Amino acid sequence: MSALLLLDKPENMTSFSAVAYVRRIVGIKKAGHTGTLDPMATGVLPILLGGATRFAEFLPSHDKAYLAGMQLGVTTDTLDITGTVLEERPVNVTRADIEQALGQFRGKIMQVPPMYSAKSQGGQRLYELARRGVEVEREARAVEIYKLELLNDTQIYVECSAGTYIRSLIDDLGRLLGCGACMSSLRRTKANGFELSQCVTLEQFVPRKGTCESFGFHPRGFVMLDDALSAYPAIEITPAQAVRFRNGGALDLARLYGLGEGELHRVYCEDKFLGLGRVQGQELAVARLLVE
Repeated sequence: MSALLLLDKPENMTSFSAVAYVRRIVGIKKAGHTGTLDPMATGVLPILLGGATRFAEFLPSHDKAYLAGMQLGVTTDTLDITGTVLEERPVNVTRADIEQALGQFRGKIMQVPPMYSAKSQGGQRLYELARRGVEVEREARAVEIYKLELLNDTQIYVECSAGTYIRSLIDDLGRLLGCGACMSSLRRTKANGFELSQCVTLEQFVPRKGTCESFGFHPRGFVMLDDALSAYPAIEITPAQAVRFRNGGALDLARLYGLGEGELHRVYCEDKFLGLGRVQGQELAVARLLVE
């Protein structure tokens, strides 16, 4: 199987546990996800299955969207309500104050990753250091907030680039307002171009024995790998060219027909997806092969 399962991750489950559950039920050795969701968070978690695990970096979109709850007047060590309360302050801000403050976070901003995060530093996860009471300096990095709306006094909607920490965004907002704030809930509504409406819950996910390809249908929640890469133009090559391509050899563009616009192309032979090719000069070189 080389596919993605679009899971609506439940609350109080780690992304790792969700992947392990799906891997066990489907009966495959390799599986991974495209971006960690905290245990308290729910929503879109694309899980890469089998050969798809090799193509995570090539998914056309890595942007995300979230519905996030926030509790003003409270700061915690984890920047969300699951952590230890560090300070409580009175809240004397209006909706207009919040709207004005949100304007400071739209567009390209610099953000410091929270200590309680899966980001690695010095070969260790930051959350592992944080649990031992160790805090290290983290470099601020650039992220982009495409859309940031206040839905009500306690909830925001965010569309952002990959790597954006919503907990940090809310913490920074609280600091700007002068009352502090922490994240009270998080639901990812979009990831890698996939939306909640395409996802299945663990309760709805009823796998069948074997791979979804063997039944000749796509169960709800499954997206075949080449469909997930459909933003790239497709090209059909001959069996002889396929042998060379599978062995890592580049193909002469002059000998290819139907080459589309763009650098990356989905490569097929006799309607079977082989992998991605990259246009380099006058050749189509291997970008990533599908190894079943």
